[in-house]
Amino acid sequence: MARLGRELGEIVGPSWVMTEPHELFAYAYDATGEKAMPDVVCFPGTAQEAAGVVAAAHRLGVPLLARGAGTNLSGGTIPVAGGLVLAMNRMNRILEIDVEGRTATVEPGCPNLALQEALRPLGFFCAPDPSSHRVSTLGGNASENAGGPHCAKYGVTTHHVLALEVVLPDGRRARLGSPAADAPGLDLVGLWVGSEGTLGVITGLTVRILPLPDAVQTMLAVFDDLEAALQTVSDIIAARVVPATLELLDRGTIETVEAFAHAGYPLDAGAVLLIEVDGTEPAVAHAREAVARICREAGARELRIARDEAERDALWLGRRAAYGAAARLSSHLWTQDITVPRPRLAEMMRAVRRIGENYRIPMIAVAHAGDGNLHPLVPYNPKDADQMRRMKAADREILETCVRLGGSITGEHGVGLDKIGNLELMFAEEDLGLMRHVKAVFDPEGRMNPGKAIPAARGAV
Repeated sequence: MARLGRELGEIVGPSWVMTEPHELFAYAYDATGEKAMPDVVCFPGTAQEAAGVVAAAHRLGVPLLARGAGTNLSGGTIPVAGGLVLAMNRMNRILEIDVEGRTATVEPGCPNLALQEALRPLGFFCAPDPSSHRVSTLGGNASENAGGPHCAKYGVTTHHVLALEVVLPDGRRARLGSPAADAPGLDLVGLWVGSEGTLGVITGLTVRILPLPDAVQTMLAVFDDLEAALQTVSDIIAARVVPATLELLDRGTIETVEAFAHAGYPLDAGAVLLIEVDGTEPAVAHAREAVARICREAGARELRIARDEAERDALWLGRRAAYGAAARLSSHLWTQDITVPRPRLAEMMRAVRRIGENYRIPMIAVAHAGDGNLHPLVPYNPKDADQMRRMKAADREILETCVRLGGSITGEHGVGLDKIGNLELMFAEEDLGLMRHVKAVFDPEGRMNPGKAIPAARGAV
């Protein structure tokens, strides 16, 4: 690794290369709590430097992974094979905003929030908004195909990435896709978005931007029981209302959030729904009335309607604080990420509660209810061997139940380390073999983020 460190210093400058253990430790973990030490961390400042770094790693046969802010919840940025971490934080510029073409071109280390703040004065926004958007990077969002509260209406990251600039595992640079509509050829952008850095390194993105809606209405519906809240979700969708946001917090989450953020959610509620509609003024007025009627008919005991931006922020406070509030309960927090067909969400939530009780694992839950994406949250102690055994058994049973209900074992957090051993629940060995073949086309030596997203063949060492 000493030779690699010297070569990297010649490419990016010695001050942008880390080799000391106390420096490397900051890049040994992500939001999962798992840890593995890299051998070298390097900070390229340009796409050309990134290509040079990747080429050097290729010559020396060193495993490599690219990292943004490290906020992912699946272990995707943990260097399990050691090697080189390519930290993309210096490449954080917004290169172009094309209002007429409705695109923005950014470097991968650009934080999601930085782009949103640059777009807002121009009357535009970029739809993907993961809960980590204040710090997570757009390169990381693309690698994980991040979602967020507004994906019920606007979709996930892959629906908004038009073109990529990438570095292939041997250091060659390529451009995939085009801002032009209906670009010919295979959809290589679609292949790369969500590939979790296993095919190469993203060095630039062109994303779709959208006009800010004329009006936004945010509501909080309070229910005495979870079942009524879940029925309301189904009734809203059945009424052909397309909410921008339809978020659910159960009683345990409400109690946890209130102790932390004091958002004003009632502690005796069985569940709350955070509902947001946007569009033209007439469309929003119609949707607001429809949602209010549906909530009342479903048994909502209270419906709070924000009258201005300050009240909107107040209603959002509890949902935005959910993960941070849960993380205060223990040194480690397991965050599950499953998606089921929306009509099966109530059944899945009941199953999660039952499984938690059976294994004596306390669970709270938040859901992007509009698209059936559920996040059970479990504080845990990694030093408690019995608790870890029960938690892993509960995890497996939750995933098995999800698949049985026609769902996906990952909704927006990626596969990473967390789900790689459970992909067999969804895919036959032939399906997984096809994925391995695709990876081998780009990365025949298997050096790009090894041990993530795609499991090794059975019997492979």
